[in-house]
Amino acid sequence: MQKLSPLIEQRADPYIVRHSDGYYYFTASVPQYDRIELRRASTIEGLRDAPTVDVWHKPDTGAYSELIWAPELHYNQGAWYVYFAAAPSREIKYKLFQHRMYAIRNKSANPLEGEWEFMGQVDSGIDTFCLDATTFTHKGKLYYLWAQKDNAIEGNSNLYIAEMETPWQIKGKPVMLTKPEFDWEIRGFWVNEGPSVLQRNGKVFISYSASATDENYAMGLLWADADADLLDPAAWTKSQQPVLQTCFEHGIYGPGHNSFTVDADDNVLLVYHARTYTEIVGDPLWNPDRHTFVKPLRWDAQGMPVFGRPSVIE
Repeated sequence: MQKLSPLIEQRADPYIVRHSDGYYYFTASVPQYDRIELRRASTIEGLRDAPTVDVWHKPDTGAYSELIWAPELHYNQGAWYVYFAAAPSREIKYKLFQHRMYAIRNKSANPLEGEWEFMGQVDSGIDTFCLDATTFTHKGKLYYLWAQKDNAIEGNSNLYIAEMETPWQIKGKPVMLTKPEFDWEIRGFWVNEGPSVLQRNGKVFISYSASATDENYAMGLLWADADADLLDPAAWTKSQQPVLQTCFEHGIYGPGHNSFTVDADDNVLLVYHARTYTEIVGDPLWNPDRHTFVKPLRWDAQGMPVFGRPSVIE
């Protein structure tokens, strides 16, 4: 049994993509929450010490000038996009946690080079707290998937899906896929957030994270048949139990906010963050010690993903 060590320390909400150029690209929330940082390497392991490039900095004031959270890098329709959440400065809104979703674009072949263009807010049509956007293409259609609060539903955030008109504009009305409802989803906070999409074995899988971002943080799973209408909530099945959670035995706590990538042989790798201790001093929001981990994803005989434990390769 091989125990896991962090791939990259102090990087939360990690996102790794292997592009058609053969390079791996990495982005994540930085502890200062003040910028978007990218790095690339020819191997997963190479990302550990790869040079970082700051491609966008938050403005000092305004609607998207605080708490830059959970950037994701996607190549959509011939250009690179980073989707991220940001909050307005307190001079605009008294409450700090009023995040909305935004996008920037780069038409260069290498997203660490060239110019990034601010595309503005990705407006879901619901003017409430929202974050953790991801995109995926299925059967020629581009979809947007994210977490958002509904004031009529108890809790902090639910998961929504919509088709996209452009890589920075939503088409049609958002559809809610899941809300916090099980005991392991409502510890500390009622949260469904951090969705990530995996398409394998005739199914579309959505992993997500739930509960407070301490040792209670855990991951859940939705899945639908690849031929189903992905905008129909009835097409999706939800696991009643978490698929990845704290491993007290080996001291890996609060695994979550994952992404999926592949190795050189197209085997799926699970990317996630976790802490290595539970005694957090002060506000957990400003604790930098959520680290990026990577491990192989396994599969059972029915073609369902097996996440195992966050602390070991198994």
